[in-house]
Amino acid sequence: MTKMITSIALFVCSLLSAQGQFEQGMGKAFGLWKEGKTTEASDLFERIAAAEKSSWLPNYYVALVNTTTAFGTSDKEKISLLLSKAQNALDVELLKDTNNAELYVMQAMINTAWIVADPMVNGMKLSGKVMELYTKAEALAPDNPRVVFSKADFQINGAKWTGADTKPLCAQLEKAIGLFATFKPENAFSPKWGLDRATAALKNCK
Repeated sequence: MTKMITSIALFVCSLLSAQGQFEQGMGKAFGLWKEGKTTEASDLFERIAAAEKSSWLPNYYVALVNTTTAFGTSDKEKISLLLSKAQNALDVELLKDTNNAELYVMQAMINTAWIVADPMVNGMKLSGKVMELYTKAEALAPDNPRVVFSKADFQINGAKWTGADTKPLCAQLEKAIGLFATFKPENAFSPKWGLDRATAALKNCK
């Protein structure tokens, strides 16, 4: 009996220790990202993902860090490397879970980065896929502010080429901003980004 209690206690301690290491690691990775050390942050998120396979968040942030970095560079070779890393990380989580709206938003962002990098080659090829991804995300989580904002933002940027009326899309940005005020993330590391971008997009919306 004593051995059983001891083994249970050790198991609980190991779980708490693992949880503590996960939280510490994620906190450190976010700190590196905030400092602009995107490569170091991505590498650390990758190591956490390898150690903590039950959480989708580390791989999600590998994808997010690399995709946002790709948006900020014009070096085609670097963009390709960054987006390939993002895609590989996201694929791992999409295979595990097909009902996570945040993953579909992330996939849409990767595709959008490819479009921005080379609109002539990737615009026609990927624009429809991006909208399909946002439609899937919307069906799963219609009140997720990142879903509402990202879909509207993509359509507004596309309207420059299509001439579509942006008034209803601007209304969607307003809706997204309202949703950010009430949306409750599942935990401390769940995605929270987007409010600043939605606010800026609304200011420029015509």
